[in-house]
Amino acid sequence: MKKSVLTRYRVMAYITAVMLLVLCTCMFFKYVLKTGEDLTFVVSQIHGLLFMIYLVFAFDLGQKARWPFGKLLWVLISGTIPTAAFFVERKVVREVSPLVEDGQTAPVKA
Repeated sequence: MKKSVLTRYRVMAYITAVMLLVLCTCMFFKYVLKTGEDLTFVVSQIHGLLFMIYLVFAFDLGQKARWPFGKLLWVLISGTIPTAAFFVERKVVREVSPLVEDGQTAPVKA
């Protein structure tokens, strides 16, 4: 598997996790402090778009790593639980790193 598959998953996992925390903060302001309704709407739309991209990249990684369905489902769902994506991302990187090609090419024999 190419290193770029793991890298793009990692980037989207972090972005999605951070955006989910930002969204939770906005929801607190909207429903508890009764302010920031417009900001909450914008953040929720951005998070939704980024989450869909995360799902595509996580699914791609899962297919290339040949994960069973349960593991793939857990990785996909972890993007919906605040802070879970940080922990799942670390575990995924440890498990998938041995499968990643180092990017160096061997000399061609004539």
